[in-house]
Amino acid sequence: MVPSLALAQGAGSPAPRTNAFNDPFVQVTSAIPQCPVPEGPLYTEAEVRELAHTRSQHGGSCHRVGRCRLPNSYLYDAELIPRVQRYIREEGRFDDTSVWVLGERRLVTLMGCVQSEAQSLALEKAVGLVDDVMGVINLLQVGTAREGARYPLAPSRP
Repeated sequence: MVPSLALAQGAGSPAPRTNAFNDPFVQVTSAIPQCPVPEGPLYTEAEVRELAHTRSQHGGSCHRVGRCRLPNSYLYDAELIPRVQRYIREEGRFDDTSVWVLGERRLVTLMGCVQSEAQSLALEKAVGLVDDVMGVINLLQVGTAREGARYPLAPSRP
């Protein structure tokens, strides 16, 4: 961290975090009210600086090798995640879940709560069928226990 930034934030204050890369992150379904809420894609200024180079290399490599028609795989995400959201909502089989989706480099991360392991696998498979999805990262859980969450959690609300 830059020393002047540390002084400006004050000792002990956590560094501010933002979605500096504008990674699409949306809640798709909300039928399980006690489901632990994912934190979403938040980065400190230092993390942004660290990740910028890696993200530029990863983003462009798929175009260089012919796996992407767009020059950067991150360019797909802003259009892809709304289609994933629409597909899950219109599909009908997942109305009894609470699911958030995150898009990063044509990879779709599923977070939230489902009714069964079979439903989790069905959702993963369904999302993988959406055009331009390169892969699905399934972090869904059965039930609502916070300690069972496999993703970073948003701070609890009082």
